[in-house]
Amino acid sequence: MVEIILNGEKKQIDSEVTLDRLLDLFSLPRQRVAVEVNKEVVPRRNWENVRVGDADQIEVIHFVGGG
Repeated sequence: MVEIILNGEKKQIDSEVTLDRLLDLFSLPRQRVAVEVNKEVVPRRNWENVRVGDADQIEVIHFVGGG
């Protein structure tokens, strides 16, 4: 079991996964979001390659438009 911090909350997943798969596991949006892993922004093109492991801190920030 792998424990991560996702948007400030402790979560458990079965094993290390890619960032792309993590978004699927937690039904998180893919449009208009930025993703940080351990306080570093991960470009969308790298989501399939970046692995999320034990104690990683992930923030998914959703952009909202307005005027």
